[in-house]
Amino acid sequence: MGIAESRGQPRDAFDALIARLKFLCDDAVRIADSHAERIDRLPEARRASARNLLHYLALRRHDLRSEQEQLARLGLSSLGRAESNVLATLEAVLHNLYLLSGQVSPDTRRAASLGGPGDLSARLEHNTAALLGDPPSQRRARIMVTMPENAADDYMMLHRLVEGGMDCLRINCAHGDPDSWARMIKQKAHAERVMKRSCRVLMDLRGPKMRSGPMEPAAPVMKIRPRRNEYGEIVRPARIWLTAEPGQGKECDSADACLSVPRAWLSQCEAGDTVRLKDARGSKRRWRIVEVGDSGCWAAARKTTYVTANTRLVLKGKAVECITDNLPERESIIHLRHSDYLQLVNTEKPGRAALIGDDGAQLRPGRVSLPIPEVYRDARPGDRIGFDDGRISGIIDKRQTDRLRVRIDHTRKPLEKLGSDKGVNLPDTPLDLPALSAEDVAELPFVAAHADMIGLSFTNTPDDVAELRQRLVDMGHEEVGVVIKIETRRGFHNLPDIILQALEFPACGVMIARGDLAAECGFERMAELQEEILWICEAAHVPVIWATQVLEGLTKRGHASRAEITDAAIGQSAECVMLNKGPYVQDAVRTLNDILHRMQDHQSKKRSMMRKLGLAADYAAASGDS
Repeated sequence: MGIAESRGQPRDAFDALIARLKFLCDDAVRIADSHAERIDRLPEARRASARNLLHYLALRRHDLRSEQEQLARLGLSSLGRAESNVLATLEAVLHNLYLLSGQVSPDTRRAASLGGPGDLSARLEHNTAALLGDPPSQRRARIMVTMPENAADDYMMLHRLVEGGMDCLRINCAHGDPDSWARMIKQKAHAERVMKRSCRVLMDLRGPKMRSGPMEPAAPVMKIRPRRNEYGEIVRPARIWLTAEPGQGKECDSADACLSVPRAWLSQCEAGDTVRLKDARGSKRRWRIVEVGDSGCWAAARKTTYVTANTRLVLKGKAVECITDNLPERESIIHLRHSDYLQLVNTEKPGRAALIGDDGAQLRPGRVSLPIPEVYRDARPGDRIGFDDGRISGIIDKRQTDRLRVRIDHTRKPLEKLGSDKGVNLPDTPLDLPALSAEDVAELPFVAAHADMIGLSFTNTPDDVAELRQRLVDMGHEEVGVVIKIETRRGFHNLPDIILQALEFPACGVMIARGDLAAECGFERMAELQEEILWICEAAHVPVIWATQVLEGLTKRGHASRAEITDAAIGQSAECVMLNKGPYVQDAVRTLNDILHRMQDHQSKKRSMMRKLGLAADYAAASGDS
């Protein structure tokens, strides 16, 4: 019996499998050769990665599940970890197939000559260090943090972030200005010197981000509510500071609400008095005066109250009225339900709320300003449109020269709210928008001079990357790296060509901007899309940044859900994980640092690592097998 038969495989099955592997090798080489002219235009150090990417694309255009099962049964590599060095993996498997079949392996290995000098498997680590800096001592994946605007003047925030494990500082150029950005970078540099840790700077250009414009002002309203426990029982009444000097003093800082009232009215208040009012909903309310001071008095409310500028406060027994003022300003909100209509208008005029009838039906659609002429030129009836990261979506059912009418067909809640500065996505519309906005072009000299890497937002085509590269070369800043942000359906479909263009940069990476990408492609597809991006980038030896809503509950509210912890752990498959800003971001950095440190011993990219398991050791000890 031959080796083939001893493995449970007939000779003809081995021959078929060998023929299939030979075809895959030849096909990968042929596809790469067909792009030889394009590859030769790249820097020499990048050509091996470009070839490997093309080899991987050639491999993955075939359904290999049957071959994988056969190879696994033979105890050979099933090609599931071929990304980093495709041709060498294929040829090694083919060589072993020849040996198992009892045949002489022909000398067909081309990986060394085609793959270029050096071990391709180490290229990703080298390229990651070039873009994101050397890895920290305790983990492979880096941590990136988006800076809030107050970081410009808060050194201790930067100190604690660097101390907690931040490796990359992200500045979103859609917020702030060059002066505040420069102060952030200066604070970061000081923290680096003190902590003796390096921290790279990514500056994200704003790009052609579509956002809803401002809304008309709405009547100011303040919601005042008591503290309640999980059973709805009142733990503490709402504390209201009534004063003739609004916004002044430590009392306003500690109050649940601070209201301005006339001094003459205030002088008649005594402890134990009751203040009567009807709130904005017409609900009768009573507040009790509990303490009187020199500059005001404290009132307590045991029921939720909505106060507007026209709310009248009546002091019981004295028939004195006053009108509250100095309430916080607010914008109108459009309330939307399934089957409602919404208008998008090409104007700078503020949007307005819908007009609702007594029966709750929409009498006049709400209006959103979106002054981007290309939208009204390129969009067509039947195209889908999403708002606020997919919280609200609909279908364009009517187009005019300067406006679109949208029929809402999805809201995450039965009644959703749409306000100003919310993202707008048109996944079905081939919008031809410039990659660099006028603001980006104006700010690029500062960004190029201060950033280690530039985030190219809403990258859709290779031309977007080429334009940024040419502008940097013209400015004499060709040493700056680039991070390609994949946020649209077009960007995802053009990813291989975009990466091949980005390889012209001395350092490049890809950010999976999962919020906008999910809104464009569908939330149900995100798990699949982010895996594909990871595979493609690994084949090109390009580092990936895992972004959007990582540990969001912890960052914003101080506690993370189980799903968020799992998501952060999966993020170690990337080379960097990004946290957004929030009041608890320092806690989030420490938590993420711990998660990434623990997970790297169990998982490296797609490969499960066989670290000693405590559970297995305990079981063996309990069984008497030491």
